[in-house]
Amino acid sequence: MSDDLSLAGLRERLVAQVLQTSGIRDERIAAALRDVPRHLFLPHLPPQEAYLDDAIVTKRDADGQPISSSSQPAIMAIMLDQLTLAPGHRVLEIGAGTGYNAALMQHIIGSAGTVVSVDIDADLADRARKHLASAGYRNVTVVAADGADGYPPGAPYDRVIATVGVSDLAPAWLDQAGPGARIVVPLDVRGSQLAVAFGRSGSGGHWVSRSIAPCGFMRMRGSLAGPERTVVLQPGLSVMLPDGLTLADGQEVDGATLAAFMDEPPAEFGTGVRTSSVQVFWGLGLWLATRDRRSCGVAEERPAGDGPGRLARAPLGGAGLAATAGIVDSGGIAVLTAEKAAPAPRPRHGQLALAVAGFGPHGSELGTALTAHVRDWDAAGQPGAARLHVDAYPRSAADEPDPSAVGDALLIERSATRFLVYHALALET
Repeated sequence: MSDDLSLAGLRERLVAQVLQTSGIRDERIAAALRDVPRHLFLPHLPPQEAYLDDAIVTKRDADGQPISSSSQPAIMAIMLDQLTLAPGHRVLEIGAGTGYNAALMQHIIGSAGTVVSVDIDADLADRARKHLASAGYRNVTVVAADGADGYPPGAPYDRVIATVGVSDLAPAWLDQAGPGARIVVPLDVRGSQLAVAFGRSGSGGHWVSRSIAPCGFMRMRGSLAGPERTVVLQPGLSVMLPDGLTLADGQEVDGATLAAFMDEPPAEFGTGVRTSSVQVFWGLGLWLATRDRRSCGVAEERPAGDGPGRLARAPLGGAGLAATAGIVDSGGIAVLTAEKAAPAPRPRHGQLALAVAGFGPHGSELGTALTAHVRDWDAAGQPGAARLHVDAYPRSAADEPDPSAVGDALLIERSATRFLVYHALALET
């Protein structure tokens, strides 16, 4: 088999995986995935790895934390579907990455359309330009600048997309968006991340969600960086705090102390709740984020052969990576785990029995609280992102959010925007 045929086969396999995972049915997106050579945007990898439906880290900071990647193609496809691209559109992309997403968009909008991609790192922008040129997409404009400022020379834009996690909508993006524009961003909701497609409301100047999908992206850096902070407890083990380094009890986080807590045997709690790992993160994770200011995320990276690690029973795990959610204060941390052994009868395929592990002097108290959250979420029907709504009110808008009008709503205050996040629980399936 020739190299060309081998690459074609790898691309066809990727398209099949993406369509199955994402559920999209847009043939234009499938054609772009089929035609754009992803291996040219990841030249340091063999093609067999470049065409897996995986996110691939391409840059880390001085602490070893990932700060840029080539996103998982299935997530890229979902967001492109949310973006509703059409031939001739003018598109602004925040976060160039490897340039691959810009190439997919240029393929969809055709030669009559334009893509401008902005990245805060000059080296990443330069690399993206080279990748795009090598793949034949020389018409994409790549700019090294703070994405919060958009790119005025290319405005107005029909579509704006951020491929980095954001906690706010930059005024420049709204100013540069055309009358019928759609804006798709991975929005941070107190540690959970959702791909939200915003469209203009009928009146008042605010924006409303047209579709929402779970996602996971590197957080935005620069002037629009959000309050969330990742604290390295030990090499490979980190905790993500959605509200910054000051904990809900008013104390500053101490990574070494939290790591010492997690070295000790935990207080363990059964919850009696069964669910899938997907629902833990995109359902229960959102529930915690909107109902408990102590919520956090915990992740652990371990090289192959290093043993099970502290998060061996985490609800989400893969090759060398485990992740979970929990609640934390200065006296301890409680995290979601799976029970050591599933009781008979065996649970349905893909399901796990949730448990809770509490560490530190406050471990029992936090574990009890986290267990109660799990049971409340289960009693509510395990709501996820499907019936979630997000309304965005720019501070310059004529209207203001009214949490009382939509029941149990979370109001998130940001410097440029006020977000109203709420579930339509009665419609949840």
